[in-house]
Amino acid sequence: MVKLDENNRKHYTTTIFKALQKEKMNEFREIFLDLHPSDQVDVFMSLDEHLRKRCYKYLSPAEFAMVFEGIDINDQQRIFEELDEIYSSDMFNNMFTDDVVTFLSILEHQTAEHILNRMEREKAKEIRILLAYTEETAGSIMTKEFVSISATRKASVVIEQLRTEAPDAEIIYYNYVVNEKGQLVGVISLRDLIVAPLNETVDNIMSTRVISVDEDMDQEEVALIIQKYDLLAVPVVSKDNRLLGIVTVDDVIDILEDETTEDFGEISAAKGATDVNLSAFTAAKMRLPWIVALMFLGLITAGVIGSFEETLEKVVILAAFVPMIMDSAGNVGTQSLTVAVRGLALGTVEKDNFWRMIRREFSTGVIIGLASMLAITLIIPIFYQGNWMIALVVGVSILCTLSVSAVTGAVVPLIINRLKLDPAVASGPFITTINDIIGLLIYFSIATSLLDVL
Repeated sequence: MVKLDENNRKHYTTTIFKALQKEKMNEFREIFLDLHPSDQVDVFMSLDEHLRKRCYKYLSPAEFAMVFEGIDINDQQRIFEELDEIYSSDMFNNMFTDDVVTFLSILEHQTAEHILNRMEREKAKEIRILLAYTEETAGSIMTKEFVSISATRKASVVIEQLRTEAPDAEIIYYNYVVNEKGQLVGVISLRDLIVAPLNETVDNIMSTRVISVDEDMDQEEVALIIQKYDLLAVPVVSKDNRLLGIVTVDDVIDILEDETTEDFGEISAAKGATDVNLSAFTAAKMRLPWIVALMFLGLITAGVIGSFEETLEKVVILAAFVPMIMDSAGNVGTQSLTVAVRGLALGTVEKDNFWRMIRREFSTGVIIGLASMLAITLIIPIFYQGNWMIALVVGVSILCTLSVSAVTGAVVPLIINRLKLDPAVASGPFITTINDIIGLLIYFSIATSLLDVL
């Protein structure tokens, strides 16, 4: 199998392109099928529609199934529409169930049902079972292509079983042991199976300490378990411990990517609009509600400034430092927000760790505030004719604002998490606006209280 680097990718793509143009099927198959599946996807997606249709003619449905599985979900629907119905049905029959489920979940119900009705009955039945699970649960992302073995079988018999079933299984490095009721009782690695005496029974080789997940567990928790225990796959079980399927590490990588993308969207108030392939209108429609809401929230900021109009009239120079106060508050708040949300997502912030997290962020804010206060107190007199009182007001305001902003940025996602909601909804723009208001209140309150000496 050839893996392409940047130097030879262009050469292989050009060679495959020419073979397709000249209708040299054997040459195309020899080169294309020798590539790594990921490189096959890259080469295939670089072709125009005319040459892609020639690929469908030269590749069997089973061969193209591996290519289709690697195509981005946003492009799969477009490619599917190019396929003949019989060809696509055979292709789906040769794909892993979890990949078929992922694709069908983006289609309209009627279209998905039409595809299922044309597939092999047993395969379609398994896919319908997975589609019935709640989205983003272990059951909805598991695959049915795995090897389960009996505890009473000998190692030699199991090895023969693997030779038969391995081509259709997604992973055989872990083999799950079940009893007569189909309940998970152990796991045996391929390595342990190979090195064991051929006459040894599975129950003497297997490990009974099996890491498994419930069928209703959230997919992000499943991903964290696989990450924590460095697993290639994790079995999914029912309430009565029956083995239902497995979730593999390649799915976990996709899950973590999706969850991270979702968190970025939430934090930046751009949920659903992070895909660069979206049209400008669609992206604007998704981002507009937050912006409008924050715009109205910004009116409070204007109200705060307006309520201190008398102070500003007496000491106009105070207005020059408003942007700095607001920006500093927003920046520190966003930093704390990111730390809190990421900690909650990775499980490094325990649910009973609320006050410890608050104390840490407050201390961090105080340290940053003191350093900023010192810097600004020394700089302002240089640029504003030795006005030490203004420097003191701005410095103390910075200290107080950054201390409070750090706490605000951390406490909001922690509270939201305790309410069983996604902490990422405490978006950066929202925290920034809140801290702007708090920072202005602190700044003008201190300035007003010292108005007689300014």
